[in-house]
Amino acid sequence: MKRIYADLHLCPNLNNERQTARMIRKAAALGYRLIAIPVPLSLTEKKVRWLRNLCEEVGIEFASRIDLKPRTPRELIVNLRRLRRRFEIIAVLCETKQVARQAAKDRRVDLLNFPAINFRRRFFDKAEAELASSGLTAFEIDVKPLIMFEGAARVRLMSNLRKEVAIAQKFRVPTIVSSGVSDELHMRKPRELAALASLFDLKETAALEAVSKNPVAIVKRNREKLSPRFVAPGIRVIRRGKDC
Repeated sequence: MKRIYADLHLCPNLNNERQTARMIRKAAALGYRLIAIPVPLSLTEKKVRWLRNLCEEVGIEFASRIDLKPRTPRELIVNLRRLRRRFEIIAVLCETKQVARQAAKDRRVDLLNFPAINFRRRFFDKAEAELASSGLTAFEIDVKPLIMFEGAARVRLMSNLRKEVAIAQKFRVPTIVSSGVSDELHMRKPRELAALASLFDLKETAALEAVSKNPVAIVKRNREKLSPRFVAPGIRVIRRGKDC
C-alpha cells in the first residue's frame, strides 16, 4: 500500500498569503498529501476556508491544528473543554512538568511538544510516557531545531531525543516527526525527515511511520470523532429511523 505522507506542523506566516501559498504548493511538490497548520483563535473562518481550498487545489488534505501553551493544568483543562470540537489536532507545548503530566493523561490531547532550546523543560520521561501510553497522546518531534542548531546545542538536543525516543518506544507511545518550519527554504521531503530521525535512533520503518502512518491515524481518528455520526469509540450512526 502506498504511504500517505503528512507534516502535522507546517508553520507559515498566515498574515502573508503569498508565503503561505508557496509553502503549501511546495509541500505538495515534495510529496506530502496531508498537512496541518497551527491556526490562531483570532483567524477568521473565511481565512480557514481559504487554506482548505488552496490545499484542495494542489491535492493536499488540510487539518486544522491549535498549539496550546497553558501555564497551569487548570488552564489546559479549560481550553480543552472549550476547543476540542473546534480543531482536528490539539497539540500542547509543555513548558512545565505539571502541564506536561496533565496533557499526557488527558485523552483530548493529540500531541506533546517540548521546547527545543531550554533543555531543562524537556519533561518527557518514563512517568510522562506511562501516562501517555494509557491515553491517545503522541510524542511530536520538530526537525527545525536540528536544521537550525549548530555545535553543542545540536549535539545536546540529539542526545536528549535519543533518550526520549527510546522511552516512547518502550511504552509504545507513537512518535510523530514534523517539520515545524516557517520558511519554505527549510522544508524537506518526507523521506528526508525520516532520514533525520535516524539521528535519534529511529529505525527506518519506525521513522517512515512517524511521517506517515502515525500522523495520518491521528487525523483520521479525530475526524471520525468530530463527525455527527460518531456516538462512542466503535459506535456510529448508520441510519436514523422512527424506531431509533
